Amino acid sequence: MKLNLIVATASNMGIGFQGTIPWRLKKDMSLFAKLTKWTDDSNKQNAVVMGRKTWESIPQKNRPLSNRLNIVLSSAQQIENALTCKSLESALQLLQIPPYLDQIENIWIIGGASVYREAMEHSSCHRIYVTHILKDFECDVFMPSIDPAKFCLVRDCKVPEGTEEENGTSFNVKVYEKI
Repeated sequence: MKLNLIVATASNMGIGFQGTIPWRLKKDMSLFAKLTKWTDDSNKQNAVVMGRKTWESIPQKNRPLSNRLNIVLSSAQQIENALTCKSLESALQLLQIPPYLDQIENIWIIGGASVYREAMEHSSCHRIYVTHILKDFECDVFMPSIDPAKFCLVRDCKVPEGTEEENGTSFNVKVYEKI
């Protein structure tokens, strides 16, 4: 199983504001769904791992995220409609045993900042998919910086190249692979 991160950041590396995403880009949300659902083996699915605040930021009508195993990291409470683990490490260990070992193809980290930070340092980290929004937004949560000594830019045929625009907001998607 490969451990990948997926995130959208404003130019100031902001990823959230007051418990929500400060922009709405349908193309980016569509790419997020495509990447986090796509598997080589049609008999498998992917897992999405997130912190409790990220889970709560997803509109209730969209929880759990469909066609993916949802894992929420929370030390305080059990989360309804998702697997709950106390830490990223315990979630990754759970996915290494049956039945999940045979059912899950890829693991996607979808937020928040502290989960991204920990996952970027993990030995299983493979790639980081970043939608760079070429505009500043007011944010109170920020993506950790990607260390160019540890990650290099690569291409992925599932990711569009070049800059796109939606509702007056330009963005591009870059893929960083652990060296």
